[in-house]
Amino acid sequence: MAGEPQADCLFCKIVAGEVPATVVRETETTVAFRDINPQAPTHVLVIPKAHYPDAATLAAEAPQLAADVLKEAGEVAAGEKAEAYRLVFNTGSAAGQTVFHAHAHVLAGRGLQWPPG
Repeated sequence: MAGEPQADCLFCKIVAGEVPATVVRETETTVAFRDINPQAPTHVLVIPKAHYPDAATLAAEAPQLAADVLKEAGEVAAGEKAEAYRLVFNTGSAAGQTVFHAHAHVLAGRGLQWPPG
């Protein structure tokens, strides 16, 4: 069920403290930690503590929690002193989502071309 921790979810295990992560920020509803395979000098993931499989499900079922993730992404960028940054939500494996727990990538610290990819 959405919102409930999933035993086989890497990010749920990070939330539970079962898997280590370099935590940058934590709130009552979110955790932000450094990506283990950074794609930019600043690459931090912001996740809801509750499990939702992707950004679309999170937005539909828990809009306030989705807003918390976005707010924290901005706080992470400010804490990293990033004047410009990109937020990325990959939804579905064809879009590059590899962990099916909603998460925002905060990317900064180098020129980020458009379109990406």
